[in-house]
Amino acid sequence: MNTNTESSKDVDQRISMVTGEPKKAIRVLAVPMIISMLLIMAYNLADSIWVAGLGPNALAALGFINPLFMIVIGLGNGLGAGATSLIARCIGANNKKGADNAAMHSILITIAVSAVATVILLLFLPNILLVMGAGVTLSLAIEYGQIVFGGLIFLIFSSVASGILRAEGDVNRPMYAMAATSILNIILDPIFIYYFGWGVSGAAWATVLSSTIACIFMIYWLLIKRDTYVSFAKKDFKASWNVVKNILLVALPASVETLVMSVLGIVLNIILVITGGAEAVAVYTAGWRVVMMAMIPPIGIGTAAITVAGAAYGARKYENLSIALSYSAKLGVGIAVVTGILSYVFAGNIASIFTYSPESAFMAPSIAAFLQVMFLFYLTVPLGITASSIFQAMGKGVTSLILTVIREVLFVAFFAYLFAFTLGFGSPGVWWGIVVGGGLGCAVAYIWATIYIRRLRKNY
Repeated sequence: MNTNTESSKDVDQRISMVTGEPKKAIRVLAVPMIISMLLIMAYNLADSIWVAGLGPNALAALGFINPLFMIVIGLGNGLGAGATSLIARCIGANNKKGADNAAMHSILITIAVSAVATVILLLFLPNILLVMGAGVTLSLAIEYGQIVFGGLIFLIFSSVASGILRAEGDVNRPMYAMAATSILNIILDPIFIYYFGWGVSGAAWATVLSSTIACIFMIYWLLIKRDTYVSFAKKDFKASWNVVKNILLVALPASVETLVMSVLGIVLNIILVITGGAEAVAVYTAGWRVVMMAMIPPIGIGTAAITVAGAAYGARKYENLSIALSYSAKLGVGIAVVTGILSYVFAGNIASIFTYSPESAFMAPSIAAFLQVMFLFYLTVPLGITASSIFQAMGKGVTSLILTVIREVLFVAFFAYLFAFTLGFGSPGVWWGIVVGGGLGCAVAYIWATIYIRRLRKNY
């Protein structure tokens, strides 16, 4: 059997999976996504660990760049979600030309957005950092940020290319690219930082170079090897504002969602400072890292659901759309129960990881208490993530954004304030605000999605 025949067979199998039984497709697609996200967390952690050896100012410099870096990553993930959603809908509708055109538009939008974002960040980075309070770490933060944001296109392109591949059910190759990126970054960090003596610049160059390698893989698979469902032939490209709009209607709201959650983090930190000082912020920061790890499985499942639900929506198979919603939520909640029980039982052991030094040992009971409260939060998170993913899959990015704003601003911020100040719970009030507000917001989102799909099925 020749290589072209094998490639064609692989593509057909992936498309059959994406457009076939939703439960199986979600399981198959979710696992590599979860692994990819764990790898991302690993190399971000490696950066912090190696830079910490340069001293507190260097580590703080990374801390000031991190919110901007997360906005860039959120922008890339948003554009990737927009590409995945539209291409998957075209695949479901058996519209090969539409899928090809959507893929090509996604790449062009990525180049344009990356160029604009790079210019803005490089021009205004010092001013932004001053407003953020960088102070004595300003020069180190600029040194690191200028290199990382100079290579911004590589960070965004790899996310969008991964989104294109995920749309046709190819989640393994994005995982391989992320594995290569993470491993290379972890290897290069100590070499560039310490052996070459480049300091924080070395960490930045390691990030850019490893991201570039991932992009090279993606370009090879999409544009040179050409063994994907979508193709990039110039003759098939037809410039269309409607295609651009369809991509951005998912991409921009998804990117803004990341910004909304960052703003909420700032609000919660302010409440924590007022009620408990720096110690309360440290407890929350340490505990939230564990929460973020626990959220990786439902986020991975939700990302898989965008592909499956997008194909179902494009094919007008609304029964499959309903199955994708309910099964993703059930799978996420099932994993959350296990994760939650483990974190509740071993809360003290987990807390000790962050309090191994004599200076931080006194925080251990508070971190353990935080983790035990978050057990309840884990159970509802999959409902909200799944609902947002399904709306993104249908191209309803604005609806997903509205649900995020309702959850984060109206519910979480409100209840955090209520419990912390009005009811006098102090810092633990913020924890309960996240549990109650987040739980209500996620429940509202899931009910909203269920009713919306029920109406689609009824009117079809």
